[in-house]
Amino acid sequence: MITNISLTTIYCLDQDKALDFYTNVLGFVARDDVSMGDGFRWVTVSHRDHPETQITLMKPGPPLDAEAADFYRRQLEKGQSGGLGLQVDDCRKTCEELSAKGVTVLQEPQERPYGVEAVIRDNSGNWLVLVEPRAYTNEEISKGW
Repeated sequence: MITNISLTTIYCLDQDKALDFYTNVLGFVARDDVSMGDGFRWVTVSHRDHPETQITLMKPGPPLDAEAADFYRRQLEKGQSGGLGLQVDDCRKTCEELSAKGVTVLQEPQERPYGVEAVIRDNSGNWLVLVEPRAYTNEEISKGW
């Protein structure tokens, strides 16, 4: 039986820079940093309050084939790669704090049916969605709230 999500992958072009961003800018905690031979490095971070969910900061490469790895690299270089949704207590304040740290804000905080949402970019080209959730019903959304 599946009990929870324990690991997800974020592709990056430089694992050292990504590790620095996720720990020193976003406040995640470094978990694993292991060289496994043939140039493969396993790097993970997690939120300090949720160590059971780890994010792998992975350079595009094996087990991806060369074509897939090249696709991910191009998407990152263009800043058009999907990333994570991150829940925050105050979207506007978090966005201001991250912007002051030099984080690129792609979409300023906006009211949505499900809460306040902003979109930022990490230093690898991934989009990260910040969401300050609010209670909602499916009826509200279907009526255009």
